[in-house]
Amino acid sequence: MTIFWVILGLAVSIVGFLGCILPVIPGPPLSFLALIILSIARNWQVFDPEFLWIMAGITFLVTVLDYVVPAWGAKRYGASRIGVWLSVVGMIIGLVLFPPWGMFFGALLGAVCGEVLSGKKSREAFKAGWGVFVGNLVGIGLKLAASGVMLFYYIRGMF
Repeated sequence: MTIFWVILGLAVSIVGFLGCILPVIPGPPLSFLALIILSIARNWQVFDPEFLWIMAGITFLVTVLDYVVPAWGAKRYGASRIGVWLSVVGMIIGLVLFPPWGMFFGALLGAVCGEVLSGKKSREAFKAGWGVFVGNLVGIGLKLAASGVMLFYYIRGMF
């Protein structure tokens, strides 16, 4: 039964890592869940409580920053609400049509289109779209870093 839990946890950890790029899957929370699964499978002998609390804090922080950083980037570069929303729509459409790189360019294109629709000139629209794009990249990078660290510790804890 332990092997089942270890394999399940590894699958959850990998899905968590992929979830950092796919906007519909909560990457870091799944990566943290994998650490908990491994801890349960190994009778709480793999990770000490302090480590798990630190990882829980990182998971919470990165999850919150995933929402804050793109909004901050958008605000810093003058994006409107419609620009931010169309950036998210563009990211999802881009991901479906041209995975995985389509999500980045879809977010940029969606933000620029949103800014043009809100009445901004093309130069201002591109600047605001760029802010949304950079904010999204930073958010994804933070999630990838956190989930990558958790995946590393998961694999190390398996052996």
